[in-house]
Amino acid sequence: MVKELNELLTTMSPALDERAFVYVVTSESDRTQGQDAFAIIREKEGTTFILERNRADYADLPYAFVAARITLRVHSDLEAVGLTAAVSRVLAEAGISCNVVAGYFHDHLFVPFRQREQAMACLQDLSRTGL
Repeated sequence: MVKELNELLTTMSPALDERAFVYVVTSESDRTQGQDAFAIIREKEGTTFILERNRADYADLPYAFVAARITLRVHSDLEAVGLTAAVSRVLAEAGISCNVVAGYFHDHLFVPFRQREQAMACLQDLSRTGL
């Protein structure tokens, strides 16, 4: 696992998933989407499923925020400091919103689908230059 920020940035190796993802919100009791979800976030107001858009369309589920998923392939330490801030900063400077979901091994960035190529260019630039 990598913990040092500059090493995280220069080895993050962003990978764009070409599929579109969407956020679907349901009641806690409705878990039918769970088996197809990339991520499930349970909140007091409802449960959010991050699904491939084609799955949501097939199930006729209403959704918001059509996103592209970019995975940072570096094995980042969960206690590493600054990776999310550095990535968010360069994307924000380019006018790109970013929602981060961290797994044990990788960070996954959900950016507006229409801005996916621009986001990749920003991240590749950051990876080339580091801090």
